[in-house]
Amino acid sequence: MSARKAAMVTYRCCWLLFVALVLVGLFAERLVPFWLTFVPAAAAILIGLLLGRRSVEDLAKDRPAVEVGPPVTGRWVAVNSPADKVPSHGTHGYGQTYAIDIVAEPEEGGRPPFRWLWPVARPNRDFPAFDAPLVAVADGTVVRASDGQRDHRSRNSGPALAYLMLLEASVRDMSGAHRIVGNHVVLDLGDGTYAAYAHVRKGSLQVEAGDTVREGQVLARCGNSGNSTEPHVHFQLMDHPDLDVARGIPFTWRGVGVPAGGEAFTAEGAVSTG
Repeated sequence: MSARKAAMVTYRCCWLLFVALVLVGLFAERLVPFWLTFVPAAAAILIGLLLGRRSVEDLAKDRPAVEVGPPVTGRWVAVNSPADKVPSHGTHGYGQTYAIDIVAEPEEGGRPPFRWLWPVARPNRDFPAFDAPLVAVADGTVVRASDGQRDHRSRNSGPALAYLMLLEASVRDMSGAHRIVGNHVVLDLGDGTYAAYAHVRKGSLQVEAGDTVREGQVLARCGNSGNSTEPHVHFQLMDHPDLDVARGIPFTWRGVGVPAGGEAFTAEGAVSTG
């Protein structure tokens, strides 16, 4: 086990211990000194800061942007883009330094907007991204493929987003990277570069680990599993297939570039089923 992997496991264990001590304190107050409850939380925060600092130091060693094809076809809009800031999702964790989120919008205003109060949650079918095909961005080999987690309803309202940020995301983080990204596919593109697709639809995989794929081949379908507010595609390049130890690699999509947040783009290209 690498030092970074061990640190991530320790990080999650510290948070789990903190939650356990809080529960013990609620029901058996005299068993655990009050101050001791916060020791594992402080340790987890320190580990997180150290890992983040190490990732920042490693940015200077990053390779030039790798050109690949887009992971989708049709008209989409970028959200949380590395064209706007790095790290794009506010963290270097899980190889997300240069990650991008995109939502399908066949026409402007063609997807449900964020609502502060109602409806609290929408069914996934209301979003045009749901069930859209995800395609291989280059020739490669499937190294990870999972689609057993459920697709939950949207979190694109005030109450649902608060639930996600204050509770659900924390529980997923403590449960491991696979709960954050949900169903996912990771491709080995060669030369130490891996492409990850997160929030894949449950039961939609058309490939499995070990398969060789061609650029444009359908891998799975867009879903709403994992730490997701609505059906969308989370895409990133990284230097390792294990999300706990991976570091992000910058990308550019052939014919598109790197769309900024709020920018619409149309991805052309043939789609094949293998």
